[in-house]
Amino acid sequence: MARFARWYGSGPLHLLVLIASFAIAGYAMVRLFAVRPLEVAIWFVGAAILHDLILLPLYSLADLSAHAVLRHRATRMPQPPWINYLRVPSFLSGVLLLVWFPLIFALSTPYPGATRLSINVYLGRWLAITAVLFAASAVAFALKLRRVRRAARADEERPAPGHDGAS
Repeated sequence: MARFARWYGSGPLHLLVLIASFAIAGYAMVRLFAVRPLEVAIWFVGAAILHDLILLPLYSLADLSAHAVLRHRATRMPQPPWINYLRVPSFLSGVLLLVWFPLIFALSTPYPGATRLSINVYLGRWLAITAVLFAASAVAFALKLRRVRRAARADEERPAPGHDGAS
């Protein structure tokens, strides 16, 4: 088992799940191409162009801007990396916006028969979900910061090795 993990980099269960994921994705792709090959090909090319030429530069710029604006001076206390606590809720909120933007910005005809919701609720709900994501991330960062600082204080209070404290 250790030899396999050294060769592959993870356990056999990881490899099995990865193979199953590729099999399911391949099956879905074959089924989609069988029904609408041109539309699927256009969607894939459009998604690649949208991501690589528009979205990647935008969120790279946003990430660099966050680093520049929120850069802080070094302190004596250790600081956990904070950027992922900003990236994760931003990413999740962005994915929700990307998926639901026609309804959030009232650009499409709602389906009142299916959802029984007016078009006016989507923006408020997306904003509320975004606020909850950022609040949960802030709480997680605060807990991590507290844990790191407690560990640093405990290390400072611990006597140096070889020093028993008696004079």
